[in-house]
Amino acid sequence: MSELKQTEKIATRESYGNALVELGKEHEDLIVMDADLAGATKTDKFKKAFPDRHLNCGIAEANMAGIAAGLSTCGKVPFISSFAMFAAGRAYEQVRNSIGYPHLNVKIGATHAGISVGEDGATHQCLEDLALMREIPGMVVMNPCDDVEARAAVRAAYEHVGPVYLRFGRLAIPIINDRETYKFEIGKGVVLKEGCDVTIFATGLEVNEVLQAAGMLEKDGIKPEVINIHTIKPLDEELVVSSVSKTKKAVTVEEHSVIGGLGSAVCECLSEKAPAKVLRIGVQDVFGESGPAEELIKKYGLDAESIYKKVKTFVKEH
Repeated sequence: MSELKQTEKIATRESYGNALVELGKEHEDLIVMDADLAGATKTDKFKKAFPDRHLNCGIAEANMAGIAAGLSTCGKVPFISSFAMFAAGRAYEQVRNSIGYPHLNVKIGATHAGISVGEDGATHQCLEDLALMREIPGMVVMNPCDDVEARAAVRAAYEHVGPVYLRFGRLAIPIINDRETYKFEIGKGVVLKEGCDVTIFATGLEVNEVLQAAGMLEKDGIKPEVINIHTIKPLDEELVVSSVSKTKKAVTVEEHSVIGGLGSAVCECLSEKAPAKVLRIGVQDVFGESGPAEELIKKYGLDAESIYKKVKTFVKEH
């Protein structure tokens, strides 16, 4: 893990913009599109570097998905960019039918996901996007945990042939991976801490919170195994099964509804291959609300202290 994690914080939407510029220098077939939100999604970085390969489609996300589908059939690799609420929500039909159904090589860069959107409020805090995208056959779904992983995920998405959904956040979060040694592979979870009492699967910004919670649990004599699931689909079922077969208990933590996201994916896997007690920590079938991001994370029980308390109780009861 990086020594910078306690001091340097970067929003993964920034990572997305920076990674696109890096890839743009290497690949002339890369096209970036946005829905009049280039400043917010950070695709303005690519626009500045490669103005001829950036398209502002206006506030018309569904149309943007259709244009991207067409460009992909002409040999281009389009990245379409908007808030998760619009990229996964408003354009769902077009993503499903125009990109997913023909299995086209389009990448969806969805920023401002989850309750950490903060003051934008419930209408913009997409807590259902992972569920929506998981349902589309052939769609790869990724939710990186920090700047290092987000950059690597963007590169992996470009190299993968087929539709990919990438989830990024607005809130600046700590860097926990080492820039020099980190290796990213689609569909492979990362064991961050080995343990024997409970397996905690985390994704996105919750990975850092879980690592902090794990430190608290260890002080109480509980040894958690912490696994970063950056790829929700395809899920690393082999790692999920092997870890929980050892610990006998599982916890999932996500900045997303407990319905349809990481928690559902892990439960589906375990119910078929290694039945075990599972605690799903996430947003409990409610909408978000307007407020400072970090305060919302605490209110909805997704901060390190709340996770620590919930996991401690779960382990003692089971």
